[in-house]
Parts: sequence; structure tokens; C-alpha cells
Amino acid sequence: MANVWAKFASGHKDYYILLISVLLSLSGTLWVLKTSWKYYGRLYAIAALAGSVICALFVGLGYYRFDSLLIPVLKLPVFLLLTLFPFYVLFGVKYSPKPWPWKIPFYWGIVHIGVFFETMLVEFTDIIQFKSKWDIWDSYTWWWIFLLVFEYVGALCVPDEVRRPIDKHLFHFGKVGWLVLHFILILTIFMAGYYVGKVT
Repeated sequence: MANVWAKFASGHKDYYILLISVLLSLSGTLWVLKTSWKYYGRLYAIAALAGSVICALFVGLGYYRFDSLLIPVLKLPVFLLLTLFPFYVLFGVKYSPKPWPWKIPFYWGIVHIGVFFETMLVEFTDIIQFKSKWDIWDSYTWWWIFLLVFEYVGALCVPDEVRRPIDKHLFHFGKVGWLVLHFILILTIFMAGYYVGKVT
């Protein structure tokens, strides 16, 4: 821990990125939880546990490692696992459109944002490093699996009266949802092309 505090004091960017990420995602998680501590709290607990188990499994299998951590002895980004990934799940369940066909573009944007920032961490920090058995496309696949599974779980845990689904019409051509989604996709696909070109 002394080494961590020394790096904080020296202005090491990885630790500030971790701290800011935890604080922002904790704020977002609490913001959703206050809608219904009972229902979203249950979903939070399941998502936090599942995310932690999956991450520990993948680290144990040697798919990736975390070199900069707030608690290095744990070998896992515990605070992010307890805040960031549950926030994605809670946000998705609360605001995803009701019809399943319209959930796909909604989660498409969320997945691309998540994978974009993960790629930035891989490229420009020591927080996470992929090993030879893993790459960004594996992460992309697992983001989809994780969020869509929890969309289904959320439907079982969270009743409609405490959800605030986005109007599907916002994703129609020319509407604000359509514009935001395409901005996210164009930006992140461009960055993915740059990443692929760099690693190959």
C-alpha cells in the first residue's frame, strides 16, 4: 500500500484514472439505486458478484492481468468490479427500451463506449494488459454476453414500475437517439480500426 500512496503522491496517472473511475461509477450506481434500493440493490449484488467471479476466472486462466491496482495484493480491480460493471448493468436495465429489437441499438452504444475506454486503458496505461490468449474482440464479445444476460436477469428482478425505458422512437432515423448512437459507433469503430492497424 505504501507503494500505491507513493505513486499517488508522485502524480502517477493510472491511480488517478482508477480513483476517478471508481468515484464516477459509484455516484452513478447510487443514483440508480435510489430509484429502488430493494429491486436495484438485489440486481447490484448479483451483477457485482458475477462480474468479480468472471474477472477472477479470466485472470486465473491467464487471459489478462492488472498491473496498477488500488489494492495490489488482491490482483483484481475490486473497486471497479463493485462499482463500474454493476453501474452499466443497473443503467441498462433501468433505461433500455421495452421492445427487445430496440434494446440492441441501446446496448450497442453502451458496449462500444465500454470497449473504447478499455482499449484506451490497454494502450496508454498499465492498469490492464492483455495476454496472448485474449484480445479486444474477446472483450467485445463478453461485454455483449454480460449485459444481455443481465438485461434478462433484470427483467426478473426489477418490476416495470421502477424502470424508465427510453422511448424506442428516439432511435428512429434523425432522432436524438439515432444521432447519438451513430456518433458513438463512428468514433469507436474508427478507433478500433486504428487499434487493429497498430497491433497488426
